[in-house]
Parts: sequence; structure tokens; C-alpha cells
Amino acid sequence: MPRFLSLVRIDEATAPAGGPSPELQQRMGALLEEITKAGVMLDTAGLTPTSEGVRVRHEKGGKLTVTDGPFTEAKEVIGGYALMQAKDRAEAVEWARRFVEVHGDEYDVTCEVRQIAE
Repeated sequence: MPRFLSLVRIDEATAPAGGPSPELQQRMGALLEEITKAGVMLDTAGLTPTSEGVRVRHEKGGKLTVTDGPFTEAKEVIGGYALMQAKDRAEAVEWARRFVEVHGDEYDVTCEVRQIAE
């Protein structure tokens, strides 16, 4: 079965300052339990804010730069990921749709689902 990477993109500027509410954590926990029991979820995690991140970039011509976060030019940032093994793209997209919906009105969230080239 193919594997898919879902990149969870959020707008840090509009995310709740205290993190997810207890209600969202409960809804998320139930969904993650369901997707794990279905045998689809291989790994998932949230990421620390960009203020704690570092970007390492290699440019044409050999220039290397290392930049500490936060990254002010970024509106949407990767807030987490999920590695799934699904029967096809449609199933992976359906799980991503459910994941986005579980956030309710607390977050602006986007999931980019891409199949892993194997």
C-alpha cells in the first residue's frame, strides 16, 4: 500500500496563544485513535513554533545560510505532519479532510497530502 505524507500548515499569527483547547485535544485524540486502529497512521506529531526553528539553505553558487526563527516572511508554516499508509490517494485525502474539520473554528489549517515516491 502506498504511503502519504500530510503536511499540516497553520497560520501562527492567528493560532490560539495557549495552544489547542481541551475540547480540540479530545476531538483530535479520538480521531487519531480511530485512524491508528484503522491501520492507516504510521506516525504523527506537532512541531514547535517557528520561533524555536532554524532554516539551513544552500543557494546556487554555493552560498550557505543559517537563519534562526521566527520566520516573519512566512504566513503559513508547517505545524505538524502525519505519515499514513492508505489504500489510495482518495483514502489519504479523506483522513486529511476529517483532520482539518476536527479543528473547528479555533485554527486556520491546511493539509497538503503527497504520496511518498518509492
